[in-house]
Amino acid sequence: MNQRVEFEQASQYADDEIDLRQIFATLWSGKWVVIAFTILFAAGGVAFALMKPDIYQASVLVAPANDEGGVKGLSGQLGGLASLAGINLGGGGSNQTVIAKEVLQSRAFLTDFIRRHQLAVPLKAVNGWNKEKQRWQYNREVYNPETEEWLKDDKGESLAPTDWDLVKTFKGDHLSVSESKDTGMLTISIKSLSPIAAKEWAGLLVADINEHMRREDVGTSEARIAYLEGKLEETSIAGMQQVFYQLIESETRTVMLANAQPEYVFKTVDPAVAPQEKSEPKRALIVVLAVMLGGMLGVFVVFIRAFIKSDKFEEKL
Repeated sequence: MNQRVEFEQASQYADDEIDLRQIFATLWSGKWVVIAFTILFAAGGVAFALMKPDIYQASVLVAPANDEGGVKGLSGQLGGLASLAGINLGGGGSNQTVIAKEVLQSRAFLTDFIRRHQLAVPLKAVNGWNKEKQRWQYNREVYNPETEEWLKDDKGESLAPTDWDLVKTFKGDHLSVSESKDTGMLTISIKSLSPIAAKEWAGLLVADINEHMRREDVGTSEARIAYLEGKLEETSIAGMQQVFYQLIESETRTVMLANAQPEYVFKTVDPAVAPQEKSEPKRALIVVLAVMLGGMLGVFVVFIRAFIKSDKFEEKL
């Protein structure tokens, strides 16, 4: 019985050895196919990697510019008085930071940002950056830099991008925002074909979101002041007049402090600088992946060809 088991195991090992030999023999017979596919894909990978333009990334590190004794601290001190007058002063600085982060990535804010700083052409009408002359290389099939006009397609329609296209491109290809869970700091990164543009856009984003949030809060406070002044004229109760005076004073102080803070919501910890090294593309990685893909495809073709030949041979038998 034991001898039979040993014989079967030996036969199985022999079959495995024969299979491995067949596999290596098949690969060896088709080695030139594998080599050809590998060289072809390697050449394609090199060409693709060289065609890809350099992309630079600039990042700015910001922290919440909360001042509990200043603008945001007033809401906690006078929240009770405000509730008596039917006014909600809102949450603290942390809530303001969360709102600012979402506004920064909102379609309305980015549309205004792109239009205000005239970024439509750098976003949709350039295909490179001239390092020597420090200027954009325009896609003349889309935009005429001499006349500063967008061209038209075969149907006669303008190739000028819509706000939807601009925001989609900016958020998808250029902007990224990440938050550190430990410190609460934000890293705002901008990718661009130009290292100078990447630095400038990152700085402008921080400045614009601070200005946007300041205008929003100042406008809200001024509306509250107008409301409180109207209520003050309607009442003759001394106690209520005192409440309204205190609330008006707090809202006035909010407006004054907001206008005095350049970095209203986000305080810059590490400003953006023009990068000297590209972040993309990873050309070496592209070539390596192309070589691996070519080799794998070559091996696949060799086995498919061997399988087809074996089927034809069996049919003849």
